[in-house]
Amino acid sequence: MSEDGRTHVVIVGGGFAGLACAKRLARERRARVTLVDRNGHHQFQPLLYQVATAELTPTDIAFDLTKIFSKDANVEVQKATVTSADLENRTLVLDDGETLSGDVLVLAAGSQPNFFQTPGAEEFAFPLYSLKDATRVRSRVIQLFQDAADHPELVENGALNFVVVGGGATGVEIAGALAELISDVMPHSYQNLAVAEARVILVDHGHALLAPFSYDAHIYAAKQLQRRGVHLRLGLSAKEVAADHVKLSDGTTIKTHLTIWGGGIKAAPLSANLGFSLGRGGRIDVQPDLTVEGLRNVYALGDFANISGGEGLPLPQLGSVAQQSGDWAARNIEADLDGRGRQSFHYHDKGIMAMIGRQAAVAEIGERRHELHGPFAFAAWLGVHVHLLSNVGAELNAFLAWAKEFYVRPGRRSAALLNPANIDTPRIKW
Repeated sequence: MSEDGRTHVVIVGGGFAGLACAKRLARERRARVTLVDRNGHHQFQPLLYQVATAELTPTDIAFDLTKIFSKDANVEVQKATVTSADLENRTLVLDDGETLSGDVLVLAAGSQPNFFQTPGAEEFAFPLYSLKDATRVRSRVIQLFQDAADHPELVENGALNFVVVGGGATGVEIAGALAELISDVMPHSYQNLAVAEARVILVDHGHALLAPFSYDAHIYAAKQLQRRGVHLRLGLSAKEVAADHVKLSDGTTIKTHLTIWGGGIKAAPLSANLGFSLGRGGRIDVQPDLTVEGLRNVYALGDFANISGGEGLPLPQLGSVAQQSGDWAARNIEADLDGRGRQSFHYHDKGIMAMIGRQAAVAEIGERRHELHGPFAFAAWLGVHVHLLSNVGAELNAFLAWAKEFYVRPGRRSAALLNPANIDTPRIKW
């Protein structure tokens, strides 16, 4: 208990889960909240691929946490990285050596790429799970096109081969967006370059794209990507990633200088420094009320936790799952303050959805998975994202205007985003 008599809640992570928890508790005057985030901003992860393909700027999907809570006197935002934690005593150790303790600890530290021990992947692949990742991919794409324009012979060395590893939503969305960038925009920016020689190759060990979706959705996604020129290499896995190639499980080698990794996620690095065994994906298995077993006042949420969805399987790592779990944890903290019993988490399933490209989307809505394609799927996608954005206080009119522009009209990437002078990655050694 704080000196002023309020319950001190320390939240690790400003993603969907941590932000939702803090926003609800911002209205609770009996609580004092410290939100710790290594970046100091909330990044809207569902649109990272749009930044990576120069459809949006980084500032379009980054929301300053201090600004979000500027009118909430009981919420303090601290920009820091949590390096370890003593959960028994609800104490965190920060990267500057400072310790931070609370009456209630909420772990919502998010995720990191899972390279599954693939040789070279961690060193050479470009993941797409953070804003920094997205800007690196964008810069790499621009650099490769510029190098190929200056030295067309580099195309034979794989300069314009772009390999995407992973056939889930991340892989499908970036592959489709990258293919459209290449076909619709790059010919105008690099008129003397044979852009038609550029290839996007999607590799996945499964035999269908978007595995959690229905068979019809698998077929729809494959057709839409192929229509955009994406080459599918299904039933194969990446066995080695290098600076200039990817080796596949069938023994073939693809020359490439950009391998985008969408092959899966695991819990953020903090999970390895908690001192106890972890569950699937290095995540924390939680109780029905979202607390860690044996630790009544320690919650784990979002991508950092395995939250049961019934039948012994955890819920997927989705923004809606994270947002709802954050709000639910805050409700249980309020219940403790009121002397009421906590409630077991119940997820309101809004479905799963993915954007494949302009005028191409797939969605399966609700627990019964009513399937939608095309404009209706885009409308469902838009509705879910509007709800998530409203939780961060985003300007929805601007988002809706962008969404209309994106879905209906040809791409109009900002000239500044495609300017080679704006690249922020080292020159490629050929």
